[in-house]
Amino acid sequence: MTCQTTTSDRVAEASTDDGDRLPLAALLVMALMGFLLIATETMPAGLLPQIAVGLSVSEGVAGQFVSAFALGTVIAAIPAVALTRGMRRKPVFIVGILGILAANVVTALSSEIALSLAARFVGGAFAGLVWGMTAGYARRITAPRYTGRALAIASIGVPLGLAVGTPFGSWLGATSDWRWSFGTLAVLTLITAVLAALLIPDAPGQAATTQIALVRVLHLPGVAVILAVIVAWMLAHNIVYTYISAYLSSGGIDLSVDVALVTFGVAALLGIGVTGAVIDHTLRPLVLTSIALFIAAGALFIVGHHSVVAVLMAIVLWGLAFGGAAAQLQTAISIASGDNADVANSMLGVAFNLAIFAAGVVGAVVIGNFDGFALPIVMVVLALTALTLAFLGRRTAFPMKP
Repeated sequence: MTCQTTTSDRVAEASTDDGDRLPLAALLVMALMGFLLIATETMPAGLLPQIAVGLSVSEGVAGQFVSAFALGTVIAAIPAVALTRGMRRKPVFIVGILGILAANVVTALSSEIALSLAARFVGGAFAGLVWGMTAGYARRITAPRYTGRALAIASIGVPLGLAVGTPFGSWLGATSDWRWSFGTLAVLTLITAVLAALLIPDAPGQAATTQIALVRVLHLPGVAVILAVIVAWMLAHNIVYTYISAYLSSGGIDLSVDVALVTFGVAALLGIGVTGAVIDHTLRPLVLTSIALFIAAGALFIVGHHSVVAVLMAIVLWGLAFGGAAAQLQTAISIASGDNADVANSMLGVAFNLAIFAAGVVGAVVIGNFDGFALPIVMVVLALTALTLAFLGRRTAFPMKP
C-alpha cells in the first residue's frame, strides 16, 4: 500500500482511532523522548572536567561533546526528515530512538575522543530526525480540535530535560563516573523505544502529491518569519541559561545554579500547563504574551540583580514565559506549513540548535568583555526583536485565527 494519503484522510483516521480524545499515553512517550533529547544534548556541559580527565583531553576539547551533537542535528535534520517524510511514522520514529540509543552506548564505553565525538555527531543527527518529525506525528495521531494541546503535552519533556535531566546527569557523573550518566541515558532510551513500540499508534507519512522542495517550504507564507522569531527568542534564552552562573556571580547573591535551574524548570512546567489549556484557541495572544513576559523577566534580572527575591521572581517569570515556547512555535510553524509540517519542524530544530551554538559564542564574548550582568541586557534586546517580528507576522506567521 502506498502513502497517497491526504491531510483530510489522516485527520479522519486520527479522529476515528482516538475517539475524538487525546492519545495521552502516546504523547507522554513522545514527551519522555523529548526529555532524553534535551538531557543527551546538554548534560556534558556539567561533566566537562570529568570527561576531560577520563579521556585525557582538555576541557575545551571535552566541550566539543555538546558542539558535535548540535552540529549533527544542524547538518542532518533537514535532509533526514525530507528523505523519510513519505514513510510511515512509527518505524521512522523508533529507528531514530535506536540511533540515539546506539550513540549513548558508544559514548559510555568509548575510550577514544575521536570515536566519542563521532558518536555524539551521529546521536545529534538522529536527534534531528526525531525532533523534526515529533510535532507532525503528534498532530497526525490526535483529533484536530486537540492538536495544540497535544503538542503542549509532547513538548513537556523539554523544560523537564533542562530542569531535571541535565543537573541529575551532572550529579550522577560527579558522584560516580561520568560514563554512568551516558549509561543511564542509554537505559532510559531503550525503555522509551519499547514504550514507543507498545503505546504509540502508527500514522501515514506525507502523501507524495503534497511534497514540495525544501526551498519552497522555507518560502511558504509565515515560515521564514517564525524561524526568525525562533532564532531571536531561543538565542535570548540560551545566552542566559548557558551562563546563568556568571549572572548570579555578578550580583553577589546567595543563590546556587542548581536552585535557579530547578526553579526555572518548575515555572516552565506551569507555563506548559497554561499553554496546553489555551493554545488551541488563542495562539497569537499566547505567543505575544509569552515573549512580553520573557522581556519583563529580563528587565527584572537587570534592575534586581543584587536581590535574591527579585532574581527568583525573574526566574519564575522566565520559566512561565518560556515553558510553552516549543509548543507555541511548533504549532505556529505546523499551521503555516500545512502538509509539509515535518520538513518545517526539522528547520525549527535546526534553528533551535543554531541558537544553542550561537549562544555559547555570543555569551562567551559578552562575559569576556563585560560580566554576567550584561547577559540580561542582551536577552531583552533579542527578545524585543522576537516580539516585533511576531507582532508584524499577524497575517501568516502568527494569525489571530489560524
